[in-house]
Amino acid sequence: MFPKSTERVSAKSVKQLTIIIVSYNTAPMTLKAIEALDLHNRSVDYDCIVIDNASTDGSVEKISETFPMVRVISLPENVGFARANNLAASYCTTPYLLLLNPDTEADVGAVCALMTFAKAAPGAGIWGGRTVFSDRTLNKASCWAAPSLHSLLFRAVGLSRIFSQSALFNPEEYGNWERDDIRQVDIVVGCLLLIRRDIWNMLGGFNSKYFMYGEDADLCLRARALGCQPMITPDSQIVHHVGASTKNNDEKAILVMKARVSLIQDHWPAWQVRYGILLMWFWSALRFVITRPLAYSGNSKGVLSAQRWQLIWRRRDTWLNGYDQA
Repeated sequence: MFPKSTERVSAKSVKQLTIIIVSYNTAPMTLKAIEALDLHNRSVDYDCIVIDNASTDGSVEKISETFPMVRVISLPENVGFARANNLAASYCTTPYLLLLNPDTEADVGAVCALMTFAKAAPGAGIWGGRTVFSDRTLNKASCWAAPSLHSLLFRAVGLSRIFSQSALFNPEEYGNWERDDIRQVDIVVGCLLLIRRDIWNMLGGFNSKYFMYGEDADLCLRARALGCQPMITPDSQIVHHVGASTKNNDEKAILVMKARVSLIQDHWPAWQVRYGILLMWFWSALRFVITRPLAYSGNSKGVLSAQRWQLIWRRRDTWLNGYDQA
């Protein structure tokens, strides 16, 4: 088991939580995210830090003016999601840190429920909740199972998509689990991730080589190696509008593939790594071939899919080596 918390909170100390939001040209959504916290989650006394990655949409000024109680840190350049969270966390003294995406809106009591859950299951070390899309349908991406040789094989040949509700063929999404009960998971996604600060410090926070995407998976897998048992509760729910900080879907596709390769390199047994990279190559090659006819189909979704996989294949040298060491 992971060691018990070494934090000492005095009776006079009320705040146990700091909420960290990384913003990048998301002023309207970031304001809504903070508003949802302020309206629906003030039963928990928390600090809030917004760290801005050199936005050009007036985020710093708008947030500071609308919510003067929020500490806003303005960075001179976009350092990425991982490094920005690390910088923000370095200013925190509370026993718990909650990482929250700017494109989210917390439901009533979501933060309180997550803190209550954390104190009821202290051995987890990392806790998450349930996410839904804007139309309130389930968004499975609040957690994932760790990628493996067989899960990547099923993705590459399309079985995980064909049998998306199968825990066997779609293990990374946990099959048809609706995120409607408490479970241990491999990875809690960084859009809503609560962690003890002493664990965060012990792990050194995020590995900053993961510019964006994959940093939360890497953190959770490193924590699990030390004895943490990340968990999800359905009692804490947020709306996740998804992808606000990466408007360019082409850029996102390359970063996601690069992050996957890095996770293989960092967390798979040495003998499996080359097979994992080969499967990533095969996945992109197969999708490139299969989707090419869609480019001429006249179907907008098909055309976009074809364009995305053509880009991924043509830029394979960009992502097949993963992220460079920070």
